[in-house]
Amino acid sequence: MLGGGVVGMNAVRMALGLEADVTVLDRSLPRLKELDLAFAPALKTRYSTTDAVEESVLAADLVIGAVLIPGAAAPKLVTREMIRGMRRGTVVVDVSIDQGGCFETSRPTTHSNPTYVVDGVVHYCVTNMPGAVARTSTFALNNATLPFTLALADKGYRKAMADDKHLRNGLNVFAGKVTHHAVAGAHGLEYVAPEKALGL
Repeated sequence: MLGGGVVGMNAVRMALGLEADVTVLDRSLPRLKELDLAFAPALKTRYSTTDAVEESVLAADLVIGAVLIPGAAAPKLVTREMIRGMRRGTVVVDVSIDQGGCFETSRPTTHSNPTYVVDGVVHYCVTNMPGAVARTSTFALNNATLPFTLALADKGYRKAMADDKHLRNGLNVFAGKVTHHAVAGAHGLEYVAPEKALGL
């Protein structure tokens, strides 16, 4: 498992429930500690380095890429060379495909034609995976965003963002200024802190 965020944690729950031997790689030590506390001793965790990724990928039967850098393209953690070195029949699932994918060999697929094979490795790279369960994913999205919507409606955008750093962190552009580091970097534009742009 590449990435121990929300997608990674839910994949871990399912895999451990099936009694799989699971390893999660992540660059956040606090997140790895949380996963250890939640799932040890059944789960193995490793700090993500190039060597750790290569070693883990080459030994795996299934690799789930669940890497997210908000506002930016997913880093290509698994190279074509690593894919070539995997056992034939191994499966890679690229949940990061909506941000460009974290495998060099990833390309977007659809629910109607979900897989393809590169060097004997089966790739599943369906975009908008939650679209397969539209009703459930809509409820989940509504539950996650409703508090922000209510705050914006009740307080107005400036007060709502002043009061909630998480809402403020979601601001990408304000009054022509790019207020998100990754978005500014991806487009070669100047970054302006949201607090400064909003005059807070």
